[in-house]
Amino acid sequence: MSKIKVNTIAPRSGTTVTLGEAGDTIALGACASQTGFGRTGTVDWCTTVKTSPLTAVSGKGYFVNTTGGAITVTLPASPSAGDIVSLKDYKDTWATACKAVTLGRNSSKISGLCIDATLKTAGQSITMIYVDGTQGWENIQTDTTVVGSDFITATGGTITTSGDYKIHTFTADACFAVSEVSAATPANNKVDYLVVAGGGSGGGEDRQSVGAGGGGGGGFRVSDETYCASGSPGEPLANATGITVSATSYPIVVGGGGTGAATSPGGAPGSNSSALGLTSAGGGMGGFTGGPATSPSPTSNPRAGTPGGSGGGASHNMAGQPGGNGNDPSVSPAQGTNGGPATPSTYLGGGGGGAKVAGTGGGGNPGPGGAGGGLPNALGTSGQNCGSYYYFSGGGGGGGSTSRPTTGAGGGAGLGGGGAGGTGNQNPTDAGAGTTNTGGGGGGAGNSYPSGTGDIAGANGGSGIVILRYKYQ
Repeated sequence: MSKIKVNTIAPRSGTTVTLGEAGDTIALGACASQTGFGRTGTVDWCTTVKTSPLTAVSGKGYFVNTTGGAITVTLPASPSAGDIVSLKDYKDTWATACKAVTLGRNSSKISGLCIDATLKTAGQSITMIYVDGTQGWENIQTDTTVVGSDFITATGGTITTSGDYKIHTFTADACFAVSEVSAATPANNKVDYLVVAGGGSGGGEDRQSVGAGGGGGGGFRVSDETYCASGSPGEPLANATGITVSATSYPIVVGGGGTGAATSPGGAPGSNSSALGLTSAGGGMGGFTGGPATSPSPTSNPRAGTPGGSGGGASHNMAGQPGGNGNDPSVSPAQGTNGGPATPSTYLGGGGGGAKVAGTGGGGNPGPGGAGGGLPNALGTSGQNCGSYYYFSGGGGGGGSTSRPTTGAGGGAGLGGGGAGGTGNQNPTDAGAGTTNTGGGGGGAGNSYPSGTGDIAGANGGSGIVILRYKYQ
């Protein structure tokens, strides 16, 4: 191999020196450096202005015009060290509300963080160079900063908006996936919540000629930073603040309502709901009219309402005994109330407890279910609507008994999706089920004697719901 050693190569004529011929490769020696050849930290600018989302190509610069609205520019996938992309605010609009540029990271880091960046400075220009897997893309210009979003970005459930807030409603098990958290100071990473468990079923009736207890409403847990205005029916039940989230996926569990039964065990409690580390307990089952004629401890006798988010009401044969305990397990603020007692000597069932009002009993009528908690109706259309609020976690009404009172009517449904108690006249009617996705308790069965219709199941409890809310703009 021949070698030429010179300090300067100059053209014989003109101003052009050609190295090699078509198809040749000009290579620098190992560890040699060069100046004046190729890219030196700059890009080739594309002078066609971009007004819609695009995926950038390494080595290119783009003028981005957001006068028509926000635009996402996605960085190249699987970048190599030294890849480079530049952007420039074409008409100084990036600082205008809703006209920022989102810089999509495309699975690589930006300045060492696993988040997309937001470009929101008027006249901003940036040059991003990919360094390595640790820091990812870095901005090498000193006239601007690249920051994350001011707000949470998340997916999951049915998403709606109300003013500056985004609402995620879950009516079945799913995930709340937070892909980006706030980089603002102070950060906007609080999520408000409503977590309602499944309501308990009403108690069944096995030809004992007495009314069964109503099911308790599912546990009701809520935060009040944006949900519960002063004086609202949810305010006394609410935590003071929401929950701070991070960029991760949160499992959401929506509890089902308890299933009613005509024979032992006479029904079932509701199932728990959970979200963001919180659990709401399923509503207690209404008292079953079957079981031994004696009255042992309410915690072991199926005639007593069982404990839960709100307690189930007791059946008649537990007269003198209270219904099941609410707020079980105990949390603060309380997630529910107690079920009502059965009525002595009149064969009537007690009402299931609601989130806000306890079930009742002990009078000349079957016990009505207790009322649940309510939220302002601007949050959506879930729950039982009443005036300016939607209610959840109402208790089921206690079952009636033949001619006691003369109509044999069952106890009223608790506001918040509770079901009415079954009648106990000559031809008893079915108890009402708790409303789906309210956590309402099912109504207790009315007695079947003397119609001979056989055992009667209490009504099913309503399934629960989870609603999450946070500021997104």
